[in-house]
Amino acid sequence: MEKLTSLLERLDYETVQGDTEIEITDLVYDSRKITKGCLFVCIKGTVVDGHTFVAEAARKGAAAVLVQDEVEAPDTLTVIRTKDTRYGLALVSAAWFHHPAEELKVIGVTGTKGKTTTTYMVKSILENAGYKVGLIGTIEAIIGDEVIPASNTTPESYVIQQYFRKMVEAGCQCVVMEVSSQGLMMHRTAGFTFEMGIFTNIEPDHIGPNEHASFEEYMACKGLLFKQCKIGIVNIDDAHCENVIEGHTCTIETFGFSEKADLRAVNTELVSKPGYLGVSYQARGLVNMDVEIDVPGKFSVYNSLTAIAICRHFKVTEEDMKKALKVAKVKGRIEMIKVSDDFTLMIDYAHNAMSLESLLSSLREYRPKRLVCLFGCGGNRSKLRRYEMGEVSGKMADLTIITSDNPRFEEPQAIIDDIKIGIAKTDGNYVEIIDRKEAIKYAIEHGKPGDVIVLAGKGHEDYQEIKGKKYPMDERVLIQEVLQELGR
Repeated sequence: MEKLTSLLERLDYETVQGDTEIEITDLVYDSRKITKGCLFVCIKGTVVDGHTFVAEAARKGAAAVLVQDEVEAPDTLTVIRTKDTRYGLALVSAAWFHHPAEELKVIGVTGTKGKTTTTYMVKSILENAGYKVGLIGTIEAIIGDEVIPASNTTPESYVIQQYFRKMVEAGCQCVVMEVSSQGLMMHRTAGFTFEMGIFTNIEPDHIGPNEHASFEEYMACKGLLFKQCKIGIVNIDDAHCENVIEGHTCTIETFGFSEKADLRAVNTELVSKPGYLGVSYQARGLVNMDVEIDVPGKFSVYNSLTAIAICRHFKVTEEDMKKALKVAKVKGRIEMIKVSDDFTLMIDYAHNAMSLESLLSSLREYRPKRLVCLFGCGGNRSKLRRYEMGEVSGKMADLTIITSDNPRFEEPQAIIDDIKIGIAKTDGNYVEIIDRKEAIKYAIEHGKPGDVIVLAGKGHEDYQEIKGKKYPMDERVLIQEVLQELGR
């Protein structure tokens, strides 16, 4: 039970009718969960508008409603009005859970790419140094021993505050979280101050009818993080860095390859052995140390440099950083699976043309004998993505193995035919094998010394979605089954 006045203490609001001294039994923003004595927050969603449930809330015994539009309500209901109920929900949720972020150091990572890997690296380094760390991200939320699969990169503000409170109770001192521009735009992360805000990079992504209206709006949304944190840590090499941090209210530190960066990477070298690709470099500036990582590519340098820039604020020793970076792994992000001493096999989540191109160009730098790319595309999604991914793989891989991803309600062969339209624009070689396990078997069976084989698109997912149903399918399991069948 909480007094309504104490829930509203940090919010600008007006009392339209009723009494704010009442006791509130629950905080609800989903009309299906309205209970007696609750405060119901009316959110305007893309599909449903919570304001249409005010009468129902009164009927079910809600004590009060928080609105942004004018509503008709019976006298029994207290009506509170604020400018934006999404922002209101964030502030009221923080109060409902007694401001847990004030008991934690919250690190927020925003950017088009690198968010997930960076958060896991930070978690690995800080835990290695003895901190207890919570995580909220695209794949999952981790609170102590509890792992909760994620549905959005940045959950609703109520859920974030609930997680924070659970983390405090589990003894966490810090939280590292991915912050999407959608999450910032929809005020999911309002109501608290980040200890640090991190900007990895930005590319024209997520622009469309249900996301951002323009690239400018996308940048502005990412920039909101730097008006809500104490320390901003940003990638100086990104062309849009200045735009993103415009109007910032935090102190700024920079990282990158540029000589102007406060923390920079020098003498980068690609490390290549059979079954293993990595990268080594020297960090200079705010931290001076040698680094080696078991994840290939230039972006691994960025991700680890970002993690070092963050963790130096936590008095972590150089030894701890080195050890942690050597073992930091993210499921399904350039995850190397040992299958042979002759060639390298990895799983990656790349599932659009931009991420596939970035991945394949990184692997090309290792000069493999052949670069083999196995992928499919999701059903009931843009055909353009299929053409583009087909074209990228045809252009950059020596062999493309086209197979199924999540066909959903489409025929797998129809999706493959679309991908082939893209490949046809190139002179790339390809084979098509609908069944993903058979396709993986083909890749392993035909692997040659010096090959780099990448299974793209599924990454951390452990299911396949066919005609509205999810079937268990984990590529790691498929690989083991294939190895047994091949007697290896």
